[in-house]
Amino acid sequence: MSIFTTTTDADGIATISWDLPGRSMNVMTAEGVEELEAAIDACIADDAVKGIILTSAKPDFAGGADLNMLARIRDMAGADPAPQLFEFTMRMHRMMRKLELGGIDPKTLGKTARGGKPAVWASPGTAAGIGFELGLCCHHRIVADNPKAKIGLPEILVGLFPGGGGTTRLVRMLGAMAAAPFLLEGKLLGPDKAKAAGLIDEVVPADQLLARAKAWLLEARPEDSLQPWDRKGYKMPGGTPYHPAGFQTFVGAAVMVHARTHGVYPAAKALLSAVYEGALVPFDTALKIEARWFTHLLMNPSSAAMIRSLFLNKEALEKGAVRPADVPDQSVKKLGVLGAGMMGAGIAYVAAMAGIEVVLMDRDQESADRGLATITGLLDDSVKKKRIDEEKKAAILGRLTATPDYAALKGADLVIEAVFEDVGVKADVTKKAEAQLGPDAIFATNTSTLPITQLAEASVRPENFIGIHFFSPVHRMMLVEIIKGKKTGPVAVAKALDFVRQIRKTPIVVNDARFFYANRCIIPYINEAVRMVREGVEPALIENAAKLLGFPLGPLQLNDETSIDLGVKIAKATKAALGEAYDNDEADEVLFTLFEAGRLGRKAKAGFYDYDEKGKRTRLWPGLREHWPNAEPQPDVEEVKNRLAMAQTLEAVRALEQGVLEDIREGDVGAILGWGYMPWSGGPFSWLDMLGAKKAVAICEELAAKHGSRFEPPALLRDLAAKGESFYGRFGAEQKAA
Repeated sequence: MSIFTTTTDADGIATISWDLPGRSMNVMTAEGVEELEAAIDACIADDAVKGIILTSAKPDFAGGADLNMLARIRDMAGADPAPQLFEFTMRMHRMMRKLELGGIDPKTLGKTARGGKPAVWASPGTAAGIGFELGLCCHHRIVADNPKAKIGLPEILVGLFPGGGGTTRLVRMLGAMAAAPFLLEGKLLGPDKAKAAGLIDEVVPADQLLARAKAWLLEARPEDSLQPWDRKGYKMPGGTPYHPAGFQTFVGAAVMVHARTHGVYPAAKALLSAVYEGALVPFDTALKIEARWFTHLLMNPSSAAMIRSLFLNKEALEKGAVRPADVPDQSVKKLGVLGAGMMGAGIAYVAAMAGIEVVLMDRDQESADRGLATITGLLDDSVKKKRIDEEKKAAILGRLTATPDYAALKGADLVIEAVFEDVGVKADVTKKAEAQLGPDAIFATNTSTLPITQLAEASVRPENFIGIHFFSPVHRMMLVEIIKGKKTGPVAVAKALDFVRQIRKTPIVVNDARFFYANRCIIPYINEAVRMVREGVEPALIENAAKLLGFPLGPLQLNDETSIDLGVKIAKATKAALGEAYDNDEADEVLFTLFEAGRLGRKAKAGFYDYDEKGKRTRLWPGLREHWPNAEPQPDVEEVKNRLAMAQTLEAVRALEQGVLEDIREGDVGAILGWGYMPWSGGPFSWLDMLGAKKAVAICEELAAKHGSRFEPPALLRDLAAKGESFYGRFGAEQKAA
């Protein structure tokens, strides 16, 4: 079956329609490039064709390029893939340049050229990445008035930048300053906002999209089919780097980007280089520069790791890579949520948004109604921001029942409890809920710390008992950690995975152990920072070292956000469980001191940081230095970075070694989505592969000698170092086959 189909009407208007077989959303494949180029060549060569419409037969235009395609090109090219990656990128540029020039001689540009065959981009919905880059090379851009549509270039979010001409064209169209949010932040806009920003030219009713595109073509003057940058006398909006106005923009851009990325995200640096160098040369030379920097980026280990984790692995997990294959569809029809606090209300909200009937329960009607009010507030905010309308809000609320009556759970096929973190309380609600459920219903706990196997003891059907751990705030955090108890059966796992798919989040599946996966890694990261405070390491050095690693928050700020009293509670429970094996008294001294002083974190407007009356951070609390004076000399920043990075990374390795993690893809994706682990690295296993096992062992041995046995390299890491292997080299092939 064809990917691109061309039809030409009696007026000479050729419509090239994109419809990738077997996919709900178009993505650009290697075969697609060949077909589209052939279609463009045919239209330009055909004298009967007076104008071209580029559109989609699907509800959306395109979701971008198939990143598997780029990975395959790199993998198949052997030891030196750069030439093939560059040539493929340039082929894309040449194809789009043909559409843009419409058959005119490039030698006449800026002189006598008046334009070739005009092209209109007619998008019925979302157009991201290469989808929008194709739009940028057309002479007029029209988008259907589709409230779900998003337009933009989000490549930076997966470790790339727009390399299909989007960088060069957008800067020449808008200027570097105006283009920055779309290139450097990956911002996506709805049709009306995209028009206001100058990304597109028109927004029309969906049923008029193709008619309006044809009308524009029939009315187009010769000069209308010539891009601004191909016209005589073109000047870049805002100025080039050596223009007085442009100089300020480009110098400021470099400073702002470094302030945000701290130099650890190669995509941002490559993008800035392509923009800066491209602005100094003619358009076609700028495209070649863009292609070279894009190839340079594809060859960077960080870029490869980000693509693998944030696109390929994430997509595989969302599509059920670890789902039990022999279990039929387990989509949830009716959900019960026990506990209407922030977590329970958040779970109920995302489920109702996904079209699931939800019963939200609490101990009395007043408490249940408070949960419903929380959901109503979230919906009101969405209405205010025009994400939904009043009709959609009413429909969502219509799927929700807030009640203290367990009988309302009858007919539920999944129940999730999100009550107080106490074994007795959870056992009580489990028994009461199961008394109302059918034999095939699945019961899940949202606990973040208590062992699933222990909680399952309260269940009459432990094979139907599972952990579904959400992260807060539920409506924003994409990761859901699914935890199997010792008796959890495959149907329960499939049910949890299908539910997570329904609410459009990313799942990882782990085995039962203290703190599961995410929390067992987050806690040592925070504790290592708190230990350093006690040792007299300057708190600002700790926070900035974390930011230099690429973490969105410093560990002390993260502690404030999650609340210090929660940390104290976890410390007490862990110490009670581990007894003499507990080894975190040094960090506890700091946490308990702040706790006893009422400094509970951001919610109390006092923690490791001071806050103003509105809850905005103002400074690190000076009392930290008074209680734990600064040591002399201060450690080197690299040592602080290594302590923070290895404290959590080694826990990820131990989780794999102990069988808590069964798939390193889940370890990498879960780390980035769960607690913001150095996204530029692709996750803990990707980072160790980038670093090399031998170097990682050497760093750990040095840290262990100086700071204690918690930094001792796990046996698995030592084995990889001794054999010269990597994590993805040893484990990646098995998971690919699975």
